[in-house]
Amino acid sequence: MGSRRKFLFLLAAVIAILIPPAAGTVSASAEPSASLLVSGLQGSFGSTVGPGGDLYVAEGVARRVSRIDPDTGAVTTFASGLPAQVIPGLGAATDIEFVGGTAYVLVQFIGPYLGGPDQVNGIYRVDGPHTFTVVADIGAFNVAHPPNTEFVLPTGVQTSFQGYRGGFLVTDGHLNRMLRVTIHGDISVLRAFDNIVPTGLETWGNRIYMAEAGPLPHRPQDGKIVSFTPKSATATVVAAGGPLLVDVERGGGATLYALAQGTWALGGGAGSPAIPNTGKLLKVNSDGTFTVIADGLNRPVSLQITKNTAYIVTMGGEIWKIGDISQPPHRNGSPFPDSVRP
Repeated sequence: MGSRRKFLFLLAAVIAILIPPAAGTVSASAEPSASLLVSGLQGSFGSTVGPGGDLYVAEGVARRVSRIDPDTGAVTTFASGLPAQVIPGLGAATDIEFVGGTAYVLVQFIGPYLGGPDQVNGIYRVDGPHTFTVVADIGAFNVAHPPNTEFVLPTGVQTSFQGYRGGFLVTDGHLNRMLRVTIHGDISVLRAFDNIVPTGLETWGNRIYMAEAGPLPHRPQDGKIVSFTPKSATATVVAAGGPLLVDVERGGGATLYALAQGTWALGGGAGSPAIPNTGKLLKVNSDGTFTVIADGLNRPVSLQITKNTAYIVTMGGEIWKIGDISQPPHRNGSPFPDSVRP
């Protein structure tokens, strides 16, 4: 599959707009329950749980990071004034992470290669409510160290990052590789991949878990969770069969959960996102399969789990809260009645 089609999918994953759902909540029960926690975020994409337990979401359109109370849904601005998008609706602030109690933001798809000002594609440290320091110029590294595979944008398209051993891991879904970045900005290629479109990340000790969206046409069998360490010769498939996987997170104990954006429309144009309302929250089983915990999600992009509760961020600026995720799933696979589906 050509790199241009793969690249267009990643751009669409930033710009696609969610169809607004009906408002409402679902009462808690012995089965997973869902409620709308937040709406109105602008260009929401990556998320994390901060040191105090609040949620943090990167908003590329609004040029900010928002802090969300996971109980009440109250939203406050944590930091603002990040680089603006060069192409409206595409890129800029993409993910947020804390290392050693300090916040860092992944900023990408900006700069002169796209006709914008000379701004850095990379990792920005949050120094204050309106001040930032670039700690790693990932775009410059990628230009100086291109992959051996085809690509369109030499600075790459970074899809997520994760704190790891006092530094960061960064996935690039366009250049198909994972970078390791130190807190001082030293960058190296940790692992190069074939055309598998790496997306979300999770770590547990020295082990790395990574979601793969898979190349077009994003067949479910190509949606995988893989695992490896920096010294592993190959990546091990942990589970497969998730349609267009975008994130992976660890829940209670050793349980892994995956977030699938959903079914890709065969015959759709290059760059088309998943069909609306086909996203899924999945539990990874020990036999390499998935169990559906919730379906009917409308183009989700990132997942956080805390206290047996999943928080799912969508492209359309919403956060859905799904409780009791360790309980058996509903018989129809969804905690959403028809009137409350996101």
